[in-house]
Amino acid sequence: MQTNRREFLIHASAGIALAAMPTALAVKQTARNRWRAVAFDAFVIFDPRPAFALTESLFPDRGGELNALWKTRLFEYTWLRTLSGKYADFPSVMTDALAYAAKSLKIDLKPGQKKDLLDSFFSLKSWPDALPALRQLQGMSIKLGMLSDFSAAMLAANLKSSGLDGCFDHVLSTDRVKAFKPDPRAYQMGIDAFKLKRAEIVFAAFGAWDAAGAKSFGYNTFWVNRLGTVEEELGTPVDATGEMSGLVEFVSK
Repeated sequence: MQTNRREFLIHASAGIALAAMPTALAVKQTARNRWRAVAFDAFVIFDPRPAFALTESLFPDRGGELNALWKTRLFEYTWLRTLSGKYADFPSVMTDALAYAAKSLKIDLKPGQKKDLLDSFFSLKSWPDALPALRQLQGMSIKLGMLSDFSAAMLAANLKSSGLDGCFDHVLSTDRVKAFKPDPRAYQMGIDAFKLKRAEIVFAAFGAWDAAGAKSFGYNTFWVNRLGTVEEELGTPVDATGEMSGLVEFVSK
């Protein structure tokens, strides 16, 4: 009887240990997959350099300063329109900012030139490191989204021209909420689309101001600092910065 009892206890203990194993593995797997989704700003994926190079080819002596003022005024207009409740889609704001920049610099911008410059932002290609990183993240069962000020039409056109159709689980334009980043309504789109907690989402930013905005909203923020600029002095340091390979490494931790 004592032997039987001993055998029973041995087998019972083994059964308990085996039953506990999936739970332990699940905990380990959950810890390893701390992040469940990455939301990208469009410029982290799409390379705008050829579009800006077109400006310099059209205006060899003034292209650099036209680009600089155009970009500055573009984002200032997105912020002003959001604050004033006068939303217009990104191509419209781009058009207004370009017109302002040309007038301010006294550059004679012909209608055909303006059309070519604006159209160039509908046929962008991806950065060389974008697709390999996206594939790696997909291999880690990470959900992917694009969360951008680009209009829905711009996003669709650039995904097609870059060959990235179907790479993203969600393609989110601020057209949906009529508010540009860094308005909280824009960043909230990621939480609503993924149906995750913000602590489970990493936001991949291109601009320093967007990195600061996403961090202030509460996202874990990785800054893909492709231009080598400095971080904003807004008291919202990003969680990490680096190249796309660094983003993959960050998410894998």
